[in-house]
Amino acid sequence: MKTLKYSRQRESIKANLMSRHDHPTADALYASIREEFPNISLGTVYRNLNLLVETGEILKLTCGNGPDHYDGNVAPHYHFVCRDCGQVYDMELDEMADLNTSVQAAAPGKIDSHSILFYGRCYSCTEKKRQRILLRKAAKSSKKRNL
Repeated sequence: MKTLKYSRQRESIKANLMSRHDHPTADALYASIREEFPNISLGTVYRNLNLLVETGEILKLTCGNGPDHYDGNVAPHYHFVCRDCGQVYDMELDEMADLNTSVQAAAPGKIDSHSILFYGRCYSCTEKKRQRILLRKAAKSSKKRNL
C-alpha cells in the first residue's frame, strides 16, 4: 500500500467525506472544502481523491453516465442509485460473502471481492413523479370542465 506525505488539504477532504453519507461527487466535495481552504483548486481535490482511492482509504463509485461519487465507508456494503436524480444511497444489507464462491466457477480468475450497485427510482423521485401525474390529471380535468 502506498504511503503518502501528510497533507492538511487531503486530511480535510478525507474528514469531510467521512462525516457525510450522501456519496458526494468531486464537485460537491470541492464546494464544501473551499469553505476551509478558499484557494484550493478542483484539480487538487481530484488528485487527492484519486490518491485516497489508490491507498484504499475511500471508495470511488462509478454509477453509469454521471460523475463518479465517493464514499468514506470502505467496509463491504451495497448501494442504490436513483436513475432520476443520481443520488447514491447506502443499503442496509448483510454482506453476501458467499456470492464470491458461488460465481467463482464462471470467473476467468480468482475472485477476492465484489461490488454491487442496485438501480431504480428513489422514494423522493417516485413521490415527485406521482405529484406531477396528479397535477396533469387535475389540469386536464379542469380544462374539460371549462369547455
